[in-house]
This record gives sequence, structure tokens and C-alpha cells, in this order.
Amino acid sequence: MDVEGEVPAAAAAAVANGLGGGSEASPAPFSAEQLDVEAYSAQYSGRTRLARLLFVADRCGVEAMQLEALRMAYDDIKKGEDVQLHRDVALKINGRLGPRYGLDQAWVDAVSRRAEQRKEKLENELNGYRTNLIKESIRMGYNDIGDFFYAHGQLSDAFKSYIRTRDYCTTSKHIVQMCMNVILVSIELGQFTHVTNYVSKAEQTPDSLDPIIVAKLRAAAGLANLAQKKYKVAARKFVETGIELGNNYSEVIAPQDVAVYGALCALASFDRSDLKSKVIDNINFRNFLELVPEVRELVNDFYASRYGSCLGHLEKLKPNLLLDIHLHEHVETLYRDIRHKAIIQYTLPFISVDLNTMATAFMTSVSMLEKELAALITENKIQARIDSHNKILYARHADQRNTTFQRVLQTGNEFERDVKSMLLRANLLKHEYIQRTGPRKM
Repeated sequence: MDVEGEVPAAAAAAVANGLGGGSEASPAPFSAEQLDVEAYSAQYSGRTRLARLLFVADRCGVEAMQLEALRMAYDDIKKGEDVQLHRDVALKINGRLGPRYGLDQAWVDAVSRRAEQRKEKLENELNGYRTNLIKESIRMGYNDIGDFFYAHGQLSDAFKSYIRTRDYCTTSKHIVQMCMNVILVSIELGQFTHVTNYVSKAEQTPDSLDPIIVAKLRAAAGLANLAQKKYKVAARKFVETGIELGNNYSEVIAPQDVAVYGALCALASFDRSDLKSKVIDNINFRNFLELVPEVRELVNDFYASRYGSCLGHLEKLKPNLLLDIHLHEHVETLYRDIRHKAIIQYTLPFISVDLNTMATAFMTSVSMLEKELAALITENKIQARIDSHNKILYARHADQRNTTFQRVLQTGNEFERDVKSMLLRANLLKHEYIQRTGPRKM
């Protein structure tokens, strides 16, 4: 049987999220001493907990934190069945945590032996079900094999097994279960196109979905759009995520993440009215924001035009955000967009702005601020000119009177054209000047 959307082998290595075995650790670009690794990892479960711990270990730049993350990852792996991941973590530890945290070859051999026996049993059972053509049993057989591959870190094989259950789904509940399994594996593989597709499939099932499932689908769609740099769509998905999510999706995302991802994407892409209605006044999303007071405060500061305080909160959050497995590569872009939006909003109400005062508000030098303003003016995001000698920004306000006349004239022309078209059609109908189609010749 052909499997639609087969995952390339390279994607498994990209288990982009820190579960890819044997990949070189990227050089740590910063220090993040304030992150409490134990409290952070406690928000997650399953493979995403391991992925996040390994990601922190690779990028934190603090040896004590790195060893703490590796120790916790090592202990968690020994509770599971992924022997390759055990080898990789033992190699990264490299004896720095003592003999207890080295490669446990006896455990590896025992788990591998049990895995071979379990795999053979599952395949024999599935072959029996296929021979008897029992749809429900075949579906469950593929699910069990998918779960087996997933537990052993063979994500591409798990993906294929979960996809194959589609042909044997007989109810909406089965379809949703299949979609949720495919979404989970696709997120870990970094295959976010599949995530978007299967979120849509699940949402299109005829039966009404459980609120928890709906919340999970919104969160997964938000992650997919974030990965694809569609920040406005991602923000909408995150702010629409129901509070029912709670800790029910800890194998993928924590409720604190929904608050952080949603708020940053919203600040970077929403206009003021959307920010007010969809974020600040959104009672549902406010429950998520309450979990991360710093993010709640920076959203309120941004809307209240307290840009210095807002940017200060952002700088405090930045080291931890750079250790986030999904957000790290978007932090610089989102921060730049948020800062540019703040600069634009700061200048809008004024005819002229003192650059010294503005530089103080944005915690930067006048020369750096001039460069930012020049770039925004060049991109036509700010209608203004800079008096570099006196350090003043002068706004170029459009001629409202002329703009209004032009709009009225355009509306009048469009109205005249529409009336002439209606009169022409009425006359054609009146005089029966209509071309009719003749009978078809067979």
C-alpha cells in the first residue's frame, strides 16, 4: 500500500527538536542562568519533555544547567524504550556525571530484545487481522505498531503506521484519533505541512468535537503557522485556543507556551483594535496570560504606549525564549517587528518628535534610532522626514482635503459607470436583444 505524504528519511534526523541522534551541538550563543530547568521541564511529558531538555542542554551555555538537563533526560529515557536516544545522551554526558550516568549496555540489550519480541508479535497479529479482513482489528493493529515505533523513536515508521489506519476508520472518533496521532508525530519530525493538513481533516469531521480536542487542534495549528512564519494566523489560532487545553496536551505544548507564543505573535502582527479585542479583552486568552504575568504586563504596557517598560520586559524574557524549542528561531524577527510597531505607534500622534526623548523611551542611542527611523521611512511605514542636525522627526501628514475630493470623484465615476451598465442591460432586455443558445446537436 502506498502511504500518502511519506516522510523523507532526513526528516527523522531533523527530529528538529533535539531528539535527532548524533547531531553536533550548536555553539551556545548566550547565557540563561535564570532558567529553572526542573520547573520548566515539569510542564511537559513524553518525548517533547526529552526534546526540550536536550535542546536546553545544547544551547544554554552554562555547564551546570547543561548537566542538570542531561541528567534529567537520562533518567527519563531509562523509563522508556528508546535505546538510540539513551546512547546519544550518554555520549553527551561523557562521564561528567559519574559512572551511574554512562552507557548502560545491559539495559540496552534487554530493551532491544524485548522490542524484537514485541514487534514480531504485533506484526503477526496484524497479519492475522488482515487475513480475516476485520476492519476495526486492522485499524487497532496499525495503531499498536505506530505506538511501538513512536516509543522506540522510529518516528518515520510511526508516521506511516498511523497514516495507514485512515483506510480502516469507520467513525468520526477514529478519524480524529488518527489525525491526532499524525499531528503529534509530524510536530516532532518538523513536518508542519502535515500538521496543517491533518488539523483541517480533524476539524472537518461531521460530528461535533470535544472541547479539549478543539483546543488541541487550535494549539497545533498555531505551532504549524508559527513554524511557517505566518505570525498573524498563528496569533489567531493561539488566542482562539480554549482554556480546556490545560495540561491535557503536555506531550506537545504547555498552557504557558500558548500565552507566550500567542502574545508575541499578536504584538508583532495585530493592529491596535485587534490587540484590544482579541487579546486584552479576550476573557479566554486572559486565563492563559495570567499564567505568565510578565507577558501579561508587556502586552498591557504595549497597548498603553509604555514602550520603555514593554521593551524592558521583552529583554528580560529573551534568554529563556531563546531556549524554547519552537520559538528560538523566531525571537529576533518577532522582537524586531514588535519594536518597529512600537516606533510607528509612538510617532503617529505627533507633528514633530524630539529624537533624544524618543531614544530614551526606546532605550537606545540617537544614532541607532535614526537608522531605525530611516529604514522605516524607506519602507514607507512612517510618513516623515528626519532633521538630522537638530535631531527632530517631522511628520508628513497627507493633504486630507485633497484626498477627500479624490475619493468623492472616484465614487462618483464608479456610480456613473454602474448606472450606465444597468440602463444598458435594461434596454437590452426590453428590446429582447438577447442571444439564446440553440439546441445541442448530438
